[in-house]
Amino acid sequence: QLQLVESGGGLVQAGGSLRLSCAASGRTFSTYAMGWFRQAPGKEREFVGSISRSGAYTYYSDSVKGRFTISRNNAKNTVYLQMNSLKFEDTAVYYCAVRGAGGEYDFWGQGTQVTVSS
Repeated sequence: QLQLVESGGGLVQAGGSLRLSCAASGRTFSTYAMGWFRQAPGKEREFVGSISRSGAYTYYSDSVKGRFTISRNNAKNTVYLQMNSLKFEDTAVYYCAVRGAGGEYDFWGQGTQVTVSS
């Protein structure tokens, strides 16, 4: 049974930093690319970024490029989202997800709340 558990969310002032973690269990973690998404109140879920199976390749949305960094530790079955220079508009619930063989993100964690005060 696959499980994804996000942690590290919280309240931070604008300009501050947070690091989110997503711990996976139940599958061979290193065989899957992973993604981070977020959903702000009243808005649709938004893609934040992704990381390849090995961690060699990352991709970011324009809204976070240069401020957020995704990394992974396959030995620990964990993917990270380092968020720097946080803005009020980064306030959202952040989710990690597994990208399945078909290219779709087909399994999601429960999310962790990030609140940035202005």
